[in-house]
Amino acid sequence: MKNSFKRSIDSHVMLSELMLPSHSNFSGKIHGGYILSLMDKVAFACAAKYSGNYAVTASVDKVDFLQPVEVGEMINLKASINFVGRTSMVVGVRVESENIQTGKKKHCNSSYFTMVAKNNEGKSVPVPGLILDSETSVRRFVRSAIRQKQGRIRREKFKSESFVLNEHLDLLNGYNIKLDL
Repeated sequence: MKNSFKRSIDSHVMLSELMLPSHSNFSGKIHGGYILSLMDKVAFACAAKYSGNYAVTASVDKVDFLQPVEVGEMINLKASINFVGRTSMVVGVRVESENIQTGKKKHCNSSYFTMVAKNNEGKSVPVPGLILDSETSVRRFVRSAIRQKQGRIRREKFKSESFVLNEHLDLLNGYNIKLDL
């Protein structure tokens, strides 16, 4: 895998599925958990296609449900590689729904799945480098790199063994809490 590179377009995967009543929650909208499972499926396919290996989900970064999905709508999930590390890949997933009678489309959510390439023994393996061939690919790569760096800083700052309570008490002002230590 050393010195091999691929373009993000080589990883693109799209999944479309008609939303059925069996996918709905008690309010009649499509259950968010069902959509998340489809997002994980398309992220896996994208990462496996790009790396040429099995891939596992290491983390999911922030899923905002922007618009509800209705029974009878078609959802289209689009996935592409936005960032690569040594053995990991960040897969950007965009979900749009479409009213198949009117053709009206809406952006329902976007999220970022960190996937790790694995060999047959379950060991992490290197992934190809990413060719950045457009302003969009550079923007997506840099956004993911910054998000990953911020995540490492946040995890380090809030480890229980290094957390200093008094440094953070002022941040609690204005929240709907009662501090009872």
